[in-house]
Amino acid sequence: MAESWIESNPKVMQGKPVIAGTRITVELILEKLAAGESVEQLLHAYPRLSERAIHAALRFAANLSGRSARDKSPGISPQARYASL
Repeated sequence: MAESWIESNPKVMQGKPVIAGTRITVELILEKLAAGESVEQLLHAYPRLSERAIHAALRFAANLSGRSARDKSPGISPQARYASL
């Protein structure tokens, strides 16, 4: 069974996708990396992160950017979409 790294809960960070069990958003990770921070700097700044979690955030973002309108069907819950990442 694959471990679920990304979760979304309306009661945590306004429902933004976060690293499971934390309040660290995928958005924060992407912004920090885009600003030039290294994975090592992120790991140092956020001890609850792991390299695998950072890679999961990148996979999650890549998956979202490649989705077609068909995959964004309102019939699929965000939790169901994230669980397979």
